[in-house]
Amino acid sequence: MALTTSFNDTLRKMLQESAGFRRALLKEAVGCMIAGDLETGKSVLRKYINGTIGFVKLGKKLDRSPKVLMRMFSAKGNPQAKNLFEIVAYLQKAEGTVLEVVERAA
Repeated sequence: MALTTSFNDTLRKMLQESAGFRRALLKEAVGCMIAGDLETGKSVLRKYINGTIGFVKLGKKLDRSPKVLMRMFSAKGNPQAKNLFEIVAYLQKAEGTVLEVVERAA
């Protein structure tokens, strides 16, 4: 049986309809990066950006080329910490949320 909608279309719809889901996905992306799984974090953040603001609008807001931003979050992309944190800071502001780092015993 064939799928009626693609995963990316379903994800985009969920992101547009649920603020809680948007915040959870943003938190997951940043959490993966902090935990050392940069590849998964970049992939999740890319899906978040595609399903919410989009790379064109993000590029305009940050005065950056959308293509450069897309490249940063590609499988081979290697964003500098400064650029990554600037993007995450903007996304938090746009989402109206603040992510915090909480210390826990390992």
